[in-house]
Amino acid sequence: MSVRVLLVEDDTMISEALALALADEGFEVTVAGSGEEALGSPGVLTVDVVLLDLMLPGIDGLTVCRTLRERGDLPVIVITARTDSQDVIAGLEAGADDYVTKPLVAGELAARVRALLRRAAPPRPSSLTVGDLVLRPDDESTDRRGEPVHLTRTEFRLLAELAAADGQVVTREQLLHRVWGHDYFGDTRLLDVHIRRLRRKVEPDPDAPSVVLTVRGIGYRVGPPA
Repeated sequence: MSVRVLLVEDDTMISEALALALADEGFEVTVAGSGEEALGSPGVLTVDVVLLDLMLPGIDGLTVCRTLRERGDLPVIVITARTDSQDVIAGLEAGADDYVTKPLVAGELAARVRALLRRAAPPRPSSLTVGDLVLRPDDESTDRRGEPVHLTRTEFRLLAELAAADGQVVTREQLLHRVWGHDYFGDTRLLDVHIRRLRRKVEPDPDAPSVVLTVRGIGYRVGPPA
């Protein structure tokens, strides 16, 4: 799933340009033109990260940040036109997780967002289940009803990523990025081969998958079939 970003910026030219640039980076962007609009949005707590300009009319960015922090642990990156430490410290003390300064570079901002979400992600549980399979990420072991299922490290990581998604679709691109790393630029046939190998080990019938399901044209998810 794409990263959902709430951009709080009162300058229309900046917000439109930045929203388009972040969309090109693969983000789903919603824009709020004021602090009041941001805090009054019913979906504010369903986004993944907030990009928050500090210099807002009405309810300023620091107040918005403090209010969001009181509501929960939603990651916040503040945007400031000033580079002096006092302004930056004020944003961080208000509860921001990170900051960027204007003029903004979309690629750098996107990298900051991704890094923040990696740090903010909850720790993976000690075990994951897929049907009657139990996966233990600590030692990368898998068993079915107490009997070990021998997976390679790559096969285990593939299955663990799908299990962690809890039935949601994981795209091919996401799996390539998470399992092989961001520097991997091979085609998706590599993924298809590993999925086939994985199915031979975990499916009761590899020709009629019930554990690792294909979502045609998108990616894979764990069963049961819809």
